[in-house]
Amino acid sequence: MGTLDGKVALVTGAGRGIGRGIARLLAREGAAIVVNDLGSSLDGTGADVSVAEQVAREIDPSGERAVFNSHSVSDFDGAGKMVQQAIDEFGKIDIVVNVAGILRDRMIFNMTPEEWQAVVDVHLKGTFNTCHWAAIRFREQGTGGRLINFSSSSAFGAAGQPNYAAAKAGIIGLTLSCANALSRYGVTANAILPGAATRMIDSIPRAREAALAESGKLPSEQAVGTERDPDNVAPIVAYLASDAAAEVNGHLFAAYGYNIGLMSQPKIIKTLRADHRWTVEELCDLVPRAFAAELAENQNDPGFGEKMRGIADDLWVEVGSGLRFWGTKLEPYGEQVW
Repeated sequence: MGTLDGKVALVTGAGRGIGRGIARLLAREGAAIVVNDLGSSLDGTGADVSVAEQVAREIDPSGERAVFNSHSVSDFDGAGKMVQQAIDEFGKIDIVVNVAGILRDRMIFNMTPEEWQAVVDVHLKGTFNTCHWAAIRFREQGTGGRLINFSSSSAFGAAGQPNYAAAKAGIIGLTLSCANALSRYGVTANAILPGAATRMIDSIPRAREAALAESGKLPSEQAVGTERDPDNVAPIVAYLASDAAAEVNGHLFAAYGYNIGLMSQPKIIKTLRADHRWTVEELCDLVPRAFAAELAENQNDPGFGEKMRGIADDLWVEVGSGLRFWGTKLEPYGEQVW
């Protein structure tokens, strides 16, 4: 018996990398799968239907438990057809996992409107498109559902990815909105911030050159069977898709190698209050004095995955064979120190 027996899942971007690993694991856990992938290049150009078809055939050569779809997630009507295909083929839709993505990296002063829009269309608009159509079906079916969206640590300030960072930050907001709006229908919405060696990593010149110099392989090829293997992201997705996670809603999870992290929700850590409208002079005086330490220390950091892997061994608690836990608590209100 699998944890997803009887479930039906749509996985976008499932032809390669992280999405492929997710589709394969959800199928092994018992779900019927719609494998979606446009089959484009990393920058979103071109299309190859065989990319999605190959994964579907790997999962089930007969086509009885896995079918393929090559619509672009950026196409609103095409996204609707993906969801409808799940219903037509398998009778319903239970799970939508939004992994599809492209890159067009550029510094903000060099980025064109077309480069901006192409990435936002696939990541943010594409996630909206599938969530929209799935939410309609979830309400009609009346049996709940799962939305599992992919964001990125790049949302917290990746310098050369203003389009990607903005889209991934937008996915966080969209996910939390869906979590609040759809919980009354038994639908959960959560987001994953993954870390793995995919073809996106292959596109980074420094990473590609280092891997080729070391092993003659690309980073994604070098990662197979290691902590950086994209397949390591799939288990947390399968968990969130299962009945065991029915009460897990509106959260952000980091999946880096063999680490699964729960991200903190935004909290106010210090406050200034006045009994009148603030003057600029008052703020110039008090903001540096009240917030100086936090403004200096609490910087957005897209590299927190490396920090998670770097937690010292003696700070972990053994919770099972080969399993460890580390945690910290962010208090909403601290001690009163001026």
